[in-house]
Formats: sequence, C-alpha cells, structure tokens
Amino acid sequence: MPVTEKDENPRIPYQLPFPKDAQAEIVVPSAIPDDERVWVPQTANVWFRPLCLNRSQGYWVNLLRVRKSGVLSRHRHPNPVHGYVLKGRWHYLEHDWVAQEGGYVYEPPGETHTLVVPDDVDEMITLFQVNGIMYYVDPYGKHLGYEDVFTKIDMCRKHYQSVGLGADYVDQFLR
Repeated sequence: MPVTEKDENPRIPYQLPFPKDAQAEIVVPSAIPDDERVWVPQTANVWFRPLCLNRSQGYWVNLLRVRKSGVLSRHRHPNPVHGYVLKGRWHYLEHDWVAQEGGYVYEPPGETHTLVVPDDVDEMITLFQVNGIMYYVDPYGKHLGYEDVFTKIDMCRKHYQSVGLGADYVDQFLR
C-alpha cells in the first residue's frame, strides 16, 4: 500500500520491543579473519570458518577454504545447499560448469557430487549454507561418514580450545 502521508520518523514502525525469546543477530565484521586460529581444520589443507551454526533448524553457514588441488569430497545432501565463491574456483566431476569467483551455486537435494579444486588454484574460499547433513560416499554410493551442525560445533569447540581461544568461542555463532 503506498504511503499517502509524510512519515516524520520512518523508524517508529520498526521500534517494536525485541521479543524476549528471540536470539540476537550475528554480525561478523570480517568474514575472512586475520587470526588464523579462527579457521577450523577439517582435513589436510582444508579449513572452515563458522558464521552461523543453527541447532534448532539443523543448518550451518561457513566459509570453506582449500589450499590444495584435487578431489576434496564426494557427498550428497538431503536438503538444498547454497554457495557463493569468494576466491578461486572449483567444480563437480558430475557437471560441466565451473564455480568461479563471484559465482553462485545451488545444489539440489539428493544429488551426489564430487568437489574438485583445479591444479592451478592456490586457494579456494566459498561461502556455503548447508541445510541438514553432508553424507559422504565412495564412488559406488557406499556411506563413509557424515557431518551435521552438531559435528561442526564439536569440531569448533575442540579446535578453539586447543588454539587458546577457548571452547566457548564458538558460542557466538550458535543459534
């Protein structure tokens, strides 16, 4: 509905009381941290940086950083995944496209795909929102393992404790 009267204070409608049970927003001033300890090691030359770990809805948002070439993982998801490439590029063996810097990727539920970082890429960083789990499989679809928001939280707690940030450092990303 169009505004018919001049709004003297446009913020008033938005100044309702903050619901007491609502969780606070997450504001991360610099998604790519200066402090290397914030990156959580996943495997050799692969790290993630948590941005939001939502326990109640079972999703996580993180930066994935890879500093090696080759096959990273073969996996599938029961829910959609969204990705935005910040640096470098990568592709899936099962597709003809290449995810390049500045590009967006939507991964449909149920598809198995194998992430590959090309030989000439020194570093790849992609923002991912993963809904549900990552279900790791071998070339024949046999289950190898999984990750979910809770395994991610556990990895963060253990890593942050070991590097001196404290296990509770991850709490700022929990929702």
